[in-house]
Amino acid sequence: MKNKTPQQDGLVRFLDEEGNVRHPLPELDAGLLLRMYRNMVHTRLFDERAMMLQRQGRIGFFVPSYGEEATQTATAAVLDPNDWAFPSYRNPGVFLYRGAGIFEMFCNLFSNEKDLCLGRQMPAHYSFSDLRLFSISSPIATQVIQAVGAAMAFKLRKQKQCAITYFGDGGTSENDFHTGMTFAGAYCAPVVFVCTNNQYAISMPVSRQCGARRLADKALGYGFPGVAVDGNDVLAVYVAAKEAVERAREGKGPTMLECVTMRMGPHSSSDDPTRYRDQKITDEWKKKDPIERFRKYLTNQKLWSDKKDKELEEQLKNELVELAGKAEKVSQPTIESLFDDVYEKLTPQLEKQRGQLLLERDLIGKFENSSESFPL
Repeated sequence: MKNKTPQQDGLVRFLDEEGNVRHPLPELDAGLLLRMYRNMVHTRLFDERAMMLQRQGRIGFFVPSYGEEATQTATAAVLDPNDWAFPSYRNPGVFLYRGAGIFEMFCNLFSNEKDLCLGRQMPAHYSFSDLRLFSISSPIATQVIQAVGAAMAFKLRKQKQCAITYFGDGGTSENDFHTGMTFAGAYCAPVVFVCTNNQYAISMPVSRQCGARRLADKALGYGFPGVAVDGNDVLAVYVAAKEAVERAREGKGPTMLECVTMRMGPHSSSDDPTRYRDQKITDEWKKKDPIERFRKYLTNQKLWSDKKDKELEEQLKNELVELAGKAEKVSQPTIESLFDDVYEKLTPQLEKQRGQLLLERDLIGKFENSSESFPL
């Protein structure tokens, strides 16, 4: 990083757990700070609403990101509209900050005909190409090499754009991570790697994945900087991410950020973290809640109040309830839509398959919607 940044326990950090500034901060616009706070609250409430929908049997599957709101929001806040983001399935805050429609995100969860992917993606796997948000894939770390490829294209075209990609600690154990890091370092690609180290790859702790104390140290082997950040300090993540993005745009190559946090909830709606994680660990990390920490900071700075907080939460909750209800009423995609967008003109084989499928539907009356019994 080009500026000397404050570190504690090897992590870049500005705010303590009570929201007090422990090191001098760069000057940040109040409007930016409030937008980031709103996005963090919005992300958590979206997660809560989606998990409630799943527990009520109204959707089949969801991936929450409780506790990781600071990393998602701060890294999204440093991007320009023409930058491309390559998220993972645990980054709704990135989508929200970039302006993705809440209704469309709910439509993805319901896999209905208003879903931009027409129900062909898994729930919580959004795609908003018009916002330069790449379609999410379930296989771990595939987005890493996709981001590097895009960044290499930016460089070849001499475009002042940056790619950013997100993955968890488990992703650093995948081949695609190492392949992406190798190419990014060799070609000095304008890409930022954001590792959300939430300390568990489902049930596998970091200590059993890697012997390194800091995952950010892996970047050194590929020829570029790695920076470890307190992932629950939104201001620290913002400053580190801004420097990394500026470095990429200046043609100085990639940076890896390791944002150390904790996945406070389950890996997915089908996971039970109490089977592999001591509750004492969860309780200890609750004291480091990134939203609570940032709220205290804003209150100390006379930018926020309990009254404003209550009003914001009520407004966002009402909006989420309304849009989720609206999405739930949308019809499912028609069965014949399976064959749309495959080829501009269907091949004879696909025409035949489409005809056979429609004939089967006519014979049995209709196909059963099995989405509520999603297996994961």
